[in-house]
Amino acid sequence: MVESDHDFVTMVSDAWEITIVAISDEEAATIEIADPPTRRSHTPIKLAFQIASLPETRSAAKIAGGTVDGAEWIYKGDLVCDGQDPEGNVVQFRSALR
Repeated sequence: MVESDHDFVTMVSDAWEITIVAISDEEAATIEIADPPTRRSHTPIKLAFQIASLPETRSAAKIAGGTVDGAEWIYKGDLVCDGQDPEGNVVQFRSALR
């Protein structure tokens, strides 16, 4: 465990990072899975993938039925951007700036 609070915990290894976020019972009761899937940003898991190139990832995501957002920011020495997988789950992509 690297970081935690009353509503989340972040765990990391050399190969991955995972943050698990708690949601309220009231919010959980409102979750619906649409067809086609709609973006689900309020979920207990957000996967972050270390990648070589955001432009290449944008192309690959589009081919696979996902998206990569336009907004980018710097976090812990990486260029970071969120996206969505084909099922509507929000994922994050990180490309090293070093």
